Order: sequence, then C-alpha cells, then structure tokens
Amino acid sequence: MNKYESVIIINPSVDEEKTKALSDKFTELINKNGKVEKVDNLGKKKLAYEVKKNKEGIYLVFYFEAEPSLIAELERNYRITDEVIKFIVVKVEE
Repeated sequence: MNKYESVIIINPSVDEEKTKALSDKFTELINKNGKVEKVDNLGKKKLAYEVKKNKEGIYLVFYFEAEPSLIAELERNYRITDEVIKFIVVKVEE
C-alpha cells in the first residue's frame, strides 16, 4: 500500500453539517480499500483565483494509505460530488 494525501475544496456555501457528512463519505470510501490516518478540516480560506465563481472554499485534507487502484475510484467520486469544486491526490514519498 502507498501513502497518499488528498486535498479537496468544498463550495463555501455548504454548511458545517454537510461538510462533516462529505468528510465521512470520503473517509468511508477510502477505508473500504485502505486506511485513513487522519482528516484535517482547515476551514474556509480565500482561493488564489476564482474556481466555479467562488472566491473562497472549505479545505479538507485526507492523509491515507491505499492501493493504487482506489485512487481512480476516489477521483471519480470527487468529480460527481457537486459540492467539491477542486481536488488533488498526491502520492507521498517516504
């Protein structure tokens, strides 16, 4: 299993309850074929440039171990989730 870091930016109009639900959803998805080490909610931050007409977004950072095959499925879920406006998954070198 490889170590990964994933940052997602959620639409700033999403409330705290929905943000927690999204965090749980993605944590559950990762835990099916991997293991989440921790999730950081960095809160609402100003974006460097406008993304889908938003000037700020809610940042969530996932630190996890998983098989490479999980990444495609995870990114597919990010894409089809309307609240996610931007995401990136990076393999962490040890």
